Amino acid sequence: MKGFENFIDILNGFMWGPVMLILLVGTGIFLTCRTRGLQFRKFGLIMKETVGKLFTKTEVKEGSLSPVQAMTTALAGTVGTGNIAGVTGAIALGGPGAVFWMWISALFGMCTKFTEVTLSVRYREKNDKGDWVGGPMYYIKNGMGKHWTWLGTLFALFAMIAAFGIGNMTQVNTIATSIGTIFTEFNPAMKQNLQMIYLIIGIVIAILTALVLFGGLNRIGATTEKLVPVMAIVYIVTALVVIFTHVPMLGSVFHDIFVGAFNPEAIGGGMAGTVIMTVMRAGIGRGVFSNEAGLGSAPIAHAAADTDHPIRQGFFGAFEVFADTIVICTMTALAVLVSGKAVGFYGKSAGTDLTISAFSTTFGGKLAAIIIATCIAMFAFSTVLSWALYGTRCAEFLFKSTKVIKPYQIIFIIFIVVGATMKLSVAWTVADTLNAMMAVPNLIAVLALSPEVIRLLKDFFSGHPNCTTENLQSWAQEEGGIQNVRTKERAAE
Repeated sequence: MKGFENFIDILNGFMWGPVMLILLVGTGIFLTCRTRGLQFRKFGLIMKETVGKLFTKTEVKEGSLSPVQAMTTALAGTVGTGNIAGVTGAIALGGPGAVFWMWISALFGMCTKFTEVTLSVRYREKNDKGDWVGGPMYYIKNGMGKHWTWLGTLFALFAMIAAFGIGNMTQVNTIATSIGTIFTEFNPAMKQNLQMIYLIIGIVIAILTALVLFGGLNRIGATTEKLVPVMAIVYIVTALVVIFTHVPMLGSVFHDIFVGAFNPEAIGGGMAGTVIMTVMRAGIGRGVFSNEAGLGSAPIAHAAADTDHPIRQGFFGAFEVFADTIVICTMTALAVLVSGKAVGFYGKSAGTDLTISAFSTTFGGKLAAIIIATCIAMFAFSTVLSWALYGTRCAEFLFKSTKVIKPYQIIFIIFIVVGATMKLSVAWTVADTLNAMMAVPNLIAVLALSPEVIRLLKDFFSGHPNCTTENLQSWAQEEGGIQNVRTKERAAE
């Protein structure tokens, strides 16, 4: 077992090493150049097409999600413990400057996820239940050709297994231990009963997950549509309270972020000897881990969107990265830095303990523990729901049948209870490694199919000149691409 742990640690270090980070960020830079900086020059349109439609009620067809539901389902999988523990870990390792590189990775990652989501809708197909299915495995198979199906199979295999770790056991374990801290905070004697508390929490989460999953795709979408905005607002508001109670510190914090990005030693406070590469790796690595741009998971949810053009749903992918990293992760970073608690953690490992310590400067220790535990519980539970969908879709692709859905969901639910009561240090590393391995086939496909995204962009911004009734029928029946366009109106134009 010790030898296996050492092997996994080495493999994980390689998979999340400089080569992978360069590949992820490099892909974002390449796509940004190819689209002429779409996420910057069309930022207003992206906000209009996403934030502007958050409260628009749309009729959702059976077997599909509304564009907003598809985004919230993907955000549910993206916004998780990485937004709280991951950000503090980056700051502890790389100092304030890590936040700057986290922003850089997100700005280019917006274009990567835009491309992933666009391709997912472009090359999706319907299963025998009538549900839209898509993701990297489908745009590899349908976009790159049958000779590349093995690459899609690899992605599906990695993602299906990773779902039990990164999207299940580790998330539930985080919920259980976070709630456990509340009990011990109020009554230290409860430490003796923590295992029983963890088991009860696991059973409750398993029941809630079953109620959502067995209701099908539409129930997952309806649940995340309500849960994601609530959890985001609760966390952002409480983080803003912390920031505003330390508002005089904001100027020096931003100074430290920008100076520390290029000269970490100038910050002091335990940063002596830190090199720029350490800061970059901490910020970029945690940024990618949080927003998942390039990993290929979120496009699986977006493929179910009932949208009239792949590009329009792609905008939701870009917004997703912006909301996750530029907004939510920044709230964590600023709250931690203005509190002054980060200094004592530089060069050490840190997670939710640093976040709780920062929030306690405003809310006190007990209330801070409750706030963070509540936010983590919502973040992690939403991640469980999304990854259940991702794992199911990958299993369906691998076994080429929807009959595998129910057995996979039952096994997934059982692992929730297991995850709540186990020590998961190895499981975290295995899941993290598989998460990185998913990125390789996905990025190959994204780069190979980028010309199709450029073609779709030209089509979208030129007013759909080819959207005649005949062409739309051909796209819908043969290629599974552009769907539900207002045929008569566009044909008349």
